[in-house]
Amino acid sequence: MHPDLAADLSDLPALLEETRLAAAAFLGSLDERPVVPAAAPPAAAPSAPRPPAGQGGGLRAALAEFGERWEPRFSAGAGPRYFGFVTGGATPAALAGDWLTAVADQNSNSSLDDAGQQLERETAGRLRELFGLSAAHSGTFVSGATMSNTVGLAIARQWLGERLGVDVAEDGVGALGRVRVLSGSAHSSVAKALAVLGLGRSALVPVPVLPGREAVDVAALERVLAGSDGPCILVANAGTVNTVDFDDLSALADLRDRYGCWLHVDAAFGAFAALVPEHAALVAGLDRADSVCVDLHKWLNVPYDSAVQFTRRPDLQAEVFRNAAAYLGPLGEHPDLVHLTPENSRRLRALAAWFTLRAYGRDGHREIVERCVTGARALGEAVAATPGLRLLAPVRLNVVCFTLAEDPTAERLAALAAAVADEAFLTPTHYAGVPALRAAFSNWRTTDADVRRTAAALATAVRGPGPERAGSGQQ
Repeated sequence: MHPDLAADLSDLPALLEETRLAAAAFLGSLDERPVVPAAAPPAAAPSAPRPPAGQGGGLRAALAEFGERWEPRFSAGAGPRYFGFVTGGATPAALAGDWLTAVADQNSNSSLDDAGQQLERETAGRLRELFGLSAAHSGTFVSGATMSNTVGLAIARQWLGERLGVDVAEDGVGALGRVRVLSGSAHSSVAKALAVLGLGRSALVPVPVLPGREAVDVAALERVLAGSDGPCILVANAGTVNTVDFDDLSALADLRDRYGCWLHVDAAFGAFAALVPEHAALVAGLDRADSVCVDLHKWLNVPYDSAVQFTRRPDLQAEVFRNAAAYLGPLGEHPDLVHLTPENSRRLRALAAWFTLRAYGRDGHREIVERCVTGARALGEAVAATPGLRLLAPVRLNVVCFTLAEDPTAERLAALAAAVADEAFLTPTHYAGVPALRAAFSNWRTTDADVRRTAAALATAVRGPGPERAGSGQQ
């Protein structure tokens, strides 16, 4: 054994304790460290020379260099005022589960070593119940919403082949001919998935949305379906990224039944509305979908990367993703996980989700959702009351979409975001053709105090000599 490895193995308990202390210090600093630190030159040199690539020095040396060069540059992405990308943090239980995932280092894909696989199936079942889905849906863990949408649309692609009498997984996507994917306000990951699946970005056909909304106009969609010349895929939204708008899922399911379509619902974070009685009606009809995307490193607050894909047709899922190898064994009635996603190698993502569900249950996660919604509404009210700012849409759930009251250019909004980056991270967007910023509430740590700090930072930045003053500062 290499001497550095041997020394680290011998001293492993002490080294893990040092790592724990470093982790605790980082987490303890989240509330006060800059949410997005000032950018450093990519080739910033350490104060002490690094050893040649061929040399190591062991874990303690690596910890020291990490603490000097990289940890100070990391954002407070796990903290309470990181409002970009609909990003959660990691609850204490989820963090413990993620650490133990690395400790156990399980191959959860095969029933030849099945503890991890069984844990994943149990966890997917708990999530299914959390979101109000029936036992007709089966769930599989993937890396994020993009992969969940890709898997769901891959199953839909196989279903189109079934309807047309061809096997796309065997014969290729060319056997389908032209495919139409209809959606009102599809997330960018849908177009990306269509490109990956060979259906092409041009297969995505925008359908009119309701006036002043991002929700699809059901009547307009029915007119499109009535004039269609074959089966197609409907992509519904349960929570758009700009305004958290929801399609009428029950109405779309009715159209699916009437016209013979596949209904895929992108509920990356909107599915969590099911936890709160006040908002559960937003996802009425979700169980009727053929496939559902839910991201877990958003509102479930488990570490990156984690999502789940639900479908009523696991048989088609296995047709697409089956992996033929002698050491894997046959598909069987309940295929191993290796036959259900694009990945042959995958970490036991389900363990972090299992831990947080076991630790806090439905009630604990409902409280997180309720607190985030309350915080978003409070920030929305503060923005509306701040001279120089303007809300662009109602705060329907957990996202605040706003802009400058005058001259809302992308450059001035980027400068505004940079001016508050010490206090809060906001991401740019466009809504109804207007450059904007958005604040997404999904972190379990966020409190009323964080809302007040963010609102105060925005008000101070807008009152200053102009948001463009910060254009050369942080990003």
